[in-house]
This record gives sequence, structure tokens and C-alpha cells, in this order.
Amino acid sequence: MLSKTHNGIPFRLIIACFQHQLKPPFPLAPLLRQRNHLRAFSSQPILRSQEPQAQAEPTRRFTYHVAASFSAKYKKFDPTAHVFHFNPYNRIQTQKRPKSKRPASGQDAFFISRVGDTNAVAFGIADGVGGWEDSGVDPADFSHSFCDYMAAAAYEHKPDTGELPLTARSLMQRGYDDVCRDGSIHAGGSTASVAIASEDGKLEVANLGDSGFVHMRLNAVHSYSEPQTHAFNTPYQLSIVPASMLARAAAFGGAQLCDYPKDADVTQHTLKHGDLLVFASDGVWDNLFNQDVLRIASRLMVGLGAWKASDGGILVADNLKPYTQADGSTQRPSTLQSALAVEIAGAAKLASTNQRLDGPFAKEVQKYYPQENWHGGKVDDICVIVVVVSEDGKLEAIKSKL
Repeated sequence: MLSKTHNGIPFRLIIACFQHQLKPPFPLAPLLRQRNHLRAFSSQPILRSQEPQAQAEPTRRFTYHVAASFSAKYKKFDPTAHVFHFNPYNRIQTQKRPKSKRPASGQDAFFISRVGDTNAVAFGIADGVGGWEDSGVDPADFSHSFCDYMAAAAYEHKPDTGELPLTARSLMQRGYDDVCRDGSIHAGGSTASVAIASEDGKLEVANLGDSGFVHMRLNAVHSYSEPQTHAFNTPYQLSIVPASMLARAAAFGGAQLCDYPKDADVTQHTLKHGDLLVFASDGVWDNLFNQDVLRIASRLMVGLGAWKASDGGILVADNLKPYTQADGSTQRPSTLQSALAVEIAGAAKLASTNQRLDGPFAKEVQKYYPQENWHGGKVDDICVIVVVVSEDGKLEAIKSKL
């Protein structure tokens, strides 16, 4: 995420107050192009039994296969190293990681965690506000710590002890509160896109800023998030603003620009077997249109056999385990979800340095600042989480109908 400063205060913190026109950033590296993103909802039909007698529907159970890929701006993308394979049985470190243990994702950060002892999964993206660098603040400290705290909160969640149900917004609030209490973080900010996918196939998303997601189903974009912005290139953001900066902002006649988890857009979604979720920072959405991401996903899903073409359109393979489970014999596991994450991150990287092809960010600059003559991609940190949704017992349910 890029931004400029005014009198030592990051523009992204004060532009909404002073009504300044913000000029755009600068570009870097990956492979695709073409189309737009917003928000919607989805619904899911119940799998009906062939039994003639009316009987209660069995509870449907879902499993989430998750991977992430990432690349810091101005760094070469390594598809074999810049990937994270989520294993729900691995223990989550419940303390903030030292800088040396962070993924090489620059100011972008992510987390993926099982929710307590359940099969629900919490995950999210945080994009640190780059403008803080001009004030001597490392934006990565806020975003990475924020994600570490959310991962710990999800992993340690114990509903049996009377804790309130964990929601996407409450998890974002927990992470933000912990960052604000962290004495080592004196300033900084980030956007946030946080989700919880429950065992019954329900997805809740809390989205604040211009990170976001696309939900794909059967070779189509089923729903997508709408970025929250105060002005061009000025997304909603969680912040810690030092008192000295607040005083300086007040001297200019403005108030602080600091958003909170309560300002996040919260949406509810119903998932189906074979659905894909792609959560990413603006390093992806500024360089790839939704349809670019869909084309990448469709090519891989159909090419590998997870989605199958038929006379009636695209169908989902009844059993996704052969695609989503790694071969234990390989040192570097390759799964459907990791292949998708790597392909999308790589495509965004290539598009960010392509000076000839205009991506979403270039289109926005041309719309609001035609005098800038901006063309091509936008260099930025890149972070992607991909979730492949599978319904437990789907194959058995199909066989029982035969």
C-alpha cells in the first residue's frame, strides 16, 4: 500500500479531513489482466435425500483447504518459497512472532488458524499503510502483529467456557485491541479483510479498506467485496496515531482519519462444495480484475479435474481430496489450493511491472487524474489466500442416490 505525506503526517491519515487531492504511486512485477470488483451474497440448496419418507436433513459438514502466497515489492517472486501450506493440526504460535520469523510479504500480512477445537477456520489479510515510513515507522510491525494476534485469538477460542461466539468483526476487534496494547507498536495502520468459515458451510467476512475477496462458483464470480475508501487511494484503515501527530493534524483544522472494526462491512455467505475463495491485498486487486482471477482459477480447476466441463456446464468433482491433500512423499507439498495461490500471486506480480497493459489501478488514475498519463500496473506488496471448499461425505451422498 502506498501513500504520501503532508507535514510529516501520512496523507492516508489526513486526506479526508483536509480534502487534498492525492496523487498516485509507482509500479513493479507478474502475469494477467481485465475486469471489476464489488460485493454480493450467495445461497445454497440443501442436498435432498431420495427417501420417500420425510425425515430431518443431516447436518452438512464442510472442510476448508487453505494456502497462501506472497511477494514483497521490489523483490523477486519465488513460487517454491513464497507459499504457505495451512495444516489445521499444526499448533499456532500464540505469541507475536519476531521479525525474523515473518513471511517475506513486506508490509502485507496474513493469518490462517483453526478456531479452537472445531473444524472452523479463521483467516485474513492486512495491508500495512506505507505512508508511515516517512514518519520513521515500519508499517509491517502493525500489520504482522495484528495478524499474529488474530491467529492467536482464533486458535485459543473456547466457546465451551462461555465465551461469546467468535465473529469476523469481533476477531478483528480482538486483534486491533491487542495491537493497541502492544507497547512496542507506537504508530502504524493497515486495512483488514477477515473471515470465519464454519463447519456448516457458513462464511462471515468483515472487510475494512481496499483488501478484499472474490467468491467463485462453477466457473463464475459468485460474489465479491467492495473496497471502502475515503478518497482515491485512501482506504479505510485501522490506525495507531501518536498524540503528536494528532496535535499536528488539529493545527491544520482537521480531525484524525482513523477507522475502527465497527466500520467494517460485514457480509454473510453460504458455501457449496467446490467453491473457491480468494482473499488478497490491493497488490492483487490493483493489478488484476476479477475476471483475470477467474480465468486463472478456471484454467487450473478444469485442467486438474476439480471442475469438469459437461453438456450442462461446469460440474465439481465429487471427491476433491486427491487435489487438496499433499503427497506426503514430497518435501515441498503441492496442492490445488497452493497452486492457485501461487498462480494468482505470480500473475499479479507480472501485471504490476507491465507498462503496456492498464490494470484496475491505472483505470482509476485515468478516471480521477487524467493529466497524470498513468499506464501499466502498480508495484506493491502482494498477498493472496486461497480456500477450496469441500463438503464432507459428498461422495458417499452421491453414491447413496445411485
